[in-house]
Amino acid sequence: MTEFPNIRRIADALAALRGLVIETPVHPWRGPELAAAAGADTEIFLKLELFQYTGSFKPRGALTNMLNLPPDAIARGVTAVSAGNHAIAVAYAAKTLGTSAKVVMMQTANPFRVERCRGYGAEIIFADDVHSAFDTVHRIEAEEGRSFVHPFEGPMTILGTATLGLEWCRQLPGLDAIILPIGGGGLAAGAACAIKQLQPECRVFGVEPEGADTMHRSFAAGTPQSIDRVATIADSLAPPYALPYSFGICRRFVDELVKIDDAAMRRAMGLLFREMKLAVEPAGAAATAALCGPLRQRLAGKRVGVIVCGSNIDGASFARHLNDA
Repeated sequence: MTEFPNIRRIADALAALRGLVIETPVHPWRGPELAAAAGADTEIFLKLELFQYTGSFKPRGALTNMLNLPPDAIARGVTAVSAGNHAIAVAYAAKTLGTSAKVVMMQTANPFRVERCRGYGAEIIFADDVHSAFDTVHRIEAEEGRSFVHPFEGPMTILGTATLGLEWCRQLPGLDAIILPIGGGGLAAGAACAIKQLQPECRVFGVEPEGADTMHRSFAAGTPQSIDRVATIADSLAPPYALPYSFGICRRFVDELVKIDDAAMRRAMGLLFREMKLAVEPAGAAATAALCGPLRQRLAGKRVGVIVCGSNIDGASFARHLNDA
C-alpha cells in the first residue's frame, strides 16, 4: 500500500509555504448559463487556483520539493521538464529561493509559457518530444548536479499539492463532491489525499481528456500504464504515462474517474469566460466540463467544489478555442 502524508504533515507543509504561495479564494458561482448546464439546484464553488503565483497550482509542489532539499543541493540549482506550467513554477521557485533553474521544454511549447518561464530567469533547453525531454533532463541532473523536480511524481510533489486540498477544506467544509483534473496525477493525488482525510464523505472525481486517459487505463489495469499517442488540446493534462506513487495515491483517494473531450473543454472555457470573466487554459476548464457533462445528473442538487487550476494561455489561442466552441 502506498504511504501518504497525514493531515499534520500537510499542515506543516502549508505553513512552510506561507508567504511563498497565495491562499487562493473560493468563490460561489451562480448564473443562468451555469444553471442550464449543471442544474438549477446544484451549488457550485470554484477554487480559483489560477490566481496562484505563476498562474497555476504548480508552485505548491515545486516549492515543497525545493524547501526539502539540503542547502548544498539548492546551491547547485534545479532542473525540470514540462509543457509549460511546471517549468514556470520551477523557475519561480528557484528565483524565490535564490538559486538557478535549467528547464527542458518541448519545441511545441506555447511561446507565451516560454516567455513566462524566461521572465523568472530560467535557462531553457528545447526537446523534440517528451521522451527526449526526459533524457535531456536526466543528463542535466547527472552532469551538473542539479536536483530534478518532477512535474507530478513523488512524495514531495504530492505533499505540496495536498496543501491545496487542506486549504480548500478549511475554506469550505461540507461539500458533497469535488472535481479535480488529472494529467500525471500529482494534483489529484495530493488534493484528494487531504480532502478524503478531512471530509471522508465528500466524493472526489478525477477528470481526464479522452485523448490522454493514462489514469483510466492504469485504474483498469491496477498498475501504472502508458499511452502511445497523446491527442488533446489540454497539454497540461497530457503526460504519456502514469507513475507508481501518484497512481497509488490516486487509486486510494479518488473515488471515480470520468472523461471529457476537447469540445467540452472549449465550451467550458466559454462558460467560465462569459459568466465568471475568467480566461483559462483548456486544463483549467476540465473540471467545469465534467460538471456540465458526464457528472451533471450525478451531482444535481449537490454542493460541489470545482477547481480552476490554470490560466497560462495567450490571447490568440484563447480566442481560437472560443471561436471553435
